[in-house]
Amino acid sequence: MAIVVIGLSHRSAPVTVRERFAFAEARIPVALAELKAAGLVSEGVILSTCNRVELYVATDLEPRTAGSALRDYLVRCHDYREPLTNEFYTFHEPHSLEHLFKVASGLDSMVLGETEILGQLKKAYDLALQHRHSGQRLNKAFQRAFNVAKFIRTETNIQRGSVSVGSVAVELAEKIFTKLAGHQVMVIGAGDTSEKTARALLSRGAQGIIVSNRSHDRAVALATELGGRAVPFDDWGKEFANIDIVISSTSAPHYILDRPKLEVLMRQRKQRPLLLVDTAVPRDIDPEVNFLENVYLYNIDDLQAIANDYLDQRRKELTHCEAIIRDRAQQLLRPGPTGPPAAGPQPAFEHE
Repeated sequence: MAIVVIGLSHRSAPVTVRERFAFAEARIPVALAELKAAGLVSEGVILSTCNRVELYVATDLEPRTAGSALRDYLVRCHDYREPLTNEFYTFHEPHSLEHLFKVASGLDSMVLGETEILGQLKKAYDLALQHRHSGQRLNKAFQRAFNVAKFIRTETNIQRGSVSVGSVAVELAEKIFTKLAGHQVMVIGAGDTSEKTARALLSRGAQGIIVSNRSHDRAVALATELGGRAVPFDDWGKEFANIDIVISSTSAPHYILDRPKLEVLMRQRKQRPLLLVDTAVPRDIDPEVNFLENVYLYNIDDLQAIANDYLDQRRKELTHCEAIIRDRAQQLLRPGPTGPPAAGPQPAFEHE
């Protein structure tokens, strides 16, 4: 019985196609039952996320035949009638196992090394298990995938460093303040990036959020979402005595905070360290403030450069991780107590 993977992802298909093939969670057990009843698979797991829709199956059919039949099923059950070219991919052993291990380890994700996909994969597997659609072959494969993902996460540097503006800001804040507990955050302007950054800081223990925006209603709405409080835009400077981190993202055509103004505010704060995160374009904060003692200013390009450096480090680690995955896949396929019976070679990959 061979393990075959068929699917489409952010690498092969745009969201306009992926969304047409997405499965609601309640539909997945029904679809797996249909595939088993039709004799196409003996075991199956369906993974459906915003970035991918994939079928992991154990089948007695010849792998190429299984891949074609599964593709036809996906097209038919989603009533997709537009022409398809290379949107679908099919993997046969050993590459089907390697692909599963890569997905579990975040190596096939849009953000290299991210961990969210592992939770999504575990959830998909648990759903199949609960409805008795996963058996000996897939159970062993998925358990090994989870073990490989843990090994790669702990024994390599694939997840080293932050790769988003929000997570980089959190990392910088933790370097300056050691820990975020007890530190207050102010958001000036209510843009999307500043909101995500504020949420990231809160998730790591920041004490609370003060929001100020030219539209006070928008400030109140965001403060309510974040469990903080809103202050009028003309009054944000009055809050500096108690805050430690400022995220600024207004649409002002000029600096809203310059060196002379911050010098006064820093005296009110008794020169305590202050982290300024300026995500606005044009910039909200005069770069001259960086020359003030205990002031740490980072603009959007600074944050992106740090994120890109970390991403480069992750890419360099990719070859090491892929070698681990190839070895673990081969271990699972070896005849004996830890692998299935030997089988002849099969084509590894094809576009449908």
